[in-house]
Amino acid sequence: MKQFKMKIINLIRGVTPLCLAFGAIPVFSQTAAPATNAVSAGAPSGQQRGAPMSDTDKAEIAKLADLPEWKPGDGDGDYFIAPPYAAAPEQTPKEGVPKGRVESFSMNEADSKFFTGEGMRGATPTRKVVVYIPSQYVPGTPAPLIVTADTYGERSLPTILDNMIAAHRLPAIIAVMIANGGGDSRGSERGLEYDSVNGKNAEFIEAEVLPKVEKDYGVTLTRDGAARMALGGSSGGSSAFTMAWFHPELYQRVITYSGTYVNQNHDDYPQGAWAYHESLIPHSPAKPLRVWLEVGERDNGAGSASSGLHNWVIANIRMARVLKAKGYHYQFIYAKGAGHTDGHVISQTLPQALEYVWKGYSIAPAK
Repeated sequence: MKQFKMKIINLIRGVTPLCLAFGAIPVFSQTAAPATNAVSAGAPSGQQRGAPMSDTDKAEIAKLADLPEWKPGDGDGDYFIAPPYAAAPEQTPKEGVPKGRVESFSMNEADSKFFTGEGMRGATPTRKVVVYIPSQYVPGTPAPLIVTADTYGERSLPTILDNMIAAHRLPAIIAVMIANGGGDSRGSERGLEYDSVNGKNAEFIEAEVLPKVEKDYGVTLTRDGAARMALGGSSGGSSAFTMAWFHPELYQRVITYSGTYVNQNHDDYPQGAWAYHESLIPHSPAKPLRVWLEVGERDNGAGSASSGLHNWVIANIRMARVLKAKGYHYQFIYAKGAGHTDGHVISQTLPQALEYVWKGYSIAPAK
């Protein structure tokens, strides 16, 4: 009976919040978004969850109208962007730019000591891992690293990195794009892996994923947290922040789109990831993190009372507020007219977001 109960709990964690909150995973299409489109097709419309916003909640969101517009090269602070959204030029392959190597492999959940896939659909649950190795990588040299949740960036991150590394706007970064347990957006272990407010996912990646990448592809990954970044959207976004929060020695640069800083999984803290802006960040010494975060005007839970702990817009506003109060380097982007993990917004902003979070990192000059 206990085992059956745990299977049901895992199913609810992974599937129910995901179906409500995440929708399809955007994979950064290399096709430019039409300039007339404000939001992705099928993006959630900020459906209300529970009681409507209070007057205090409305006043909190109303302050976003006073934000300055985000521009290239902007420093720390809060900004807005607005439609029409269009894919950044860095997403287009350029003639003469060296192309990196892209590899992929699968991992059997049953072989893991961290996330076994117990109770998931299918006899042998697997997770996909995609690896990008830039042409400029020198074997034996510890390389900077990006780890993404949900294989974020599988289709376009390699091209973005090709262009930005060649232009010396980024170092020669290796990217490891890791799917959630189950291999798709509805894997029943996703909520357990991403919404849990603890260091387990970072520890899993460090112990089981990255050593395989190094061994199979002949690369060396740096262990310096200042040369490592985590990226994700929705629950994958809050997971990226969680990896850095609990293991800043491993990850100090973070990008999150529509981060799920709400109460999705309260095993570790009664308020789940809402605890970050409610108590954890305000009441903890500042960590050496550099954070870029975005939320859409029509994001999940927009219109819902903050007391329900499921308004993504308010959660991200408060993340920005507490990061500022503690003196973190951060940028908060409010995307007008945009939905949850809006693909058009991601396509437009990712290169600048990468440039911001890697600011201060030494980039080797052209040879």
